[in-house]
Amino acid sequence: MSLSVGIVGLPNVGKSTLFKALTKKEIDISNYPFCTIDPNVGVVKVPDKRLEKLAALSKSKKIVPTVIEFVDIAGLVKGAHKGEGLGNKFLANIREVDMIIHIVRGFEDGNITHISNKVDPKRDLETINLELILADLETVNKRLVKAEKEARSGDKEAILLKSILEKYKLALEDEQMANSVELDENEKNVFKGFQLLTDKPILYVVNINENQKINKNEFLPEIENKIFLPIKFELDLSELPEDEAKEFRKETDLDENILSLDELIIRSYRSLNLITFLTTGEMETRAWTVRKGSTAPQAGNAIHGDFEEKFIRANIINWQKLLDAGSWQNAIDKGILRTEGKEYIVQDGDVVEFKI
Repeated sequence: MSLSVGIVGLPNVGKSTLFKALTKKEIDISNYPFCTIDPNVGVVKVPDKRLEKLAALSKSKKIVPTVIEFVDIAGLVKGAHKGEGLGNKFLANIREVDMIIHIVRGFEDGNITHISNKVDPKRDLETINLELILADLETVNKRLVKAEKEARSGDKEAILLKSILEKYKLALEDEQMANSVELDENEKNVFKGFQLLTDKPILYVVNINENQKINKNEFLPEIENKIFLPIKFELDLSELPEDEAKEFRKETDLDENILSLDELIIRSYRSLNLITFLTTGEMETRAWTVRKGSTAPQAGNAIHGDFEEKFIRANIINWQKLLDAGSWQNAIDKGILRTEGKEYIVQDGDVVEFKI
C-alpha cells in the first residue's frame, strides 16, 4: 500500500530539514525561500519494536518493516491560490499526497530568515490554511457550476452532489476547513474521489529548539493534533550512530512535551488510518500495512492477490501472546491460536498465517 505524507509550510520553517532527518537523503536546505522547487520523495521505515522480538523468537533470517512515503513540498506564501510564489506547483503537489504535515516555526534564530520577519506560529498557520481553503473554494465553485446544470435534469445523484457542494461552499466561505463538513454514508459515496486539500488528515508540527520549555497554551492552543519537535536537533541525531544518538538524547534536557522523530513517523502512520499486521517465520519477520477495519481476506491482499481471492481461513494470534507462548506450536497447544474466517477484522499487532 503506497501512501504519502506531504510536508508543507511557509519558506524557512524547517520542511527540508525535517525531510533530510527522516530520510537521511542529501538535499538542498539553503537558507532562502523556494530552495525546494521539485518535491523530494523519500521512503521511510515505520519504527516497530515488535519486529525484532518476533524475529528473535522465529530465528528469522531478515526483518522487513513497513514503510511510509514522505514528500518535501515547495514553500507556500500568501496568494498561492492565485499562483503567487510557487503556488501552482505547491497546490499540484499537495493534491497528490494522502496526508499533510504542516510545519510552523516556533523558535527564534536571527540567522534564519522568516518570510514575515517575525515568528508567529498562529499567523503562519492561518496563512497556509487560508490558501488551502481558497484553493478548495475555487475547486468547489467550478464543480458546482457543472453540478447545477446536471441537477436540472432531475438526476437524483446530481441533485445530491449539488447539495453536498453547497455544504462545502458555505463552510469554505466561512474560512472553515473542508474536514469540518459532516456527510452521511450516502453523501460520502457520492463525493468520493474529490480529494479537497483541507479534507486530508493534517498533523501540525511546531518546530522548536531542543532547549525550549513548552507551554502548550503559548503555541496554537486551539489545535489538538499538534506535536512539538526540535527538527534541527533530530537532524543532528539522525547523522549519529544509533547507540550514540540514543545516549545523546538521554543526556539532553528535553521538555516532556517534545516528541522524537520516530514518534512523528508513527503518528503520521496512524493519522492515515493504517494498522500493521505481522508475519513471522524462519525466512523473515515482516510488517504489513492495511487500512483499519480491513477483513482477513483484504489484509491477505497486501501480501498477494491470491490471498484474498482464494482465502479459506487465517490462524491469528496477538504478537505479545505469541511471545509469551514461546513458539507457534506452544500457542497451538495452549489453545490461544485462533482460526478466523472471512468476516474477521484484522487488529493492529495480529500475527497472521493465511490458509488458501
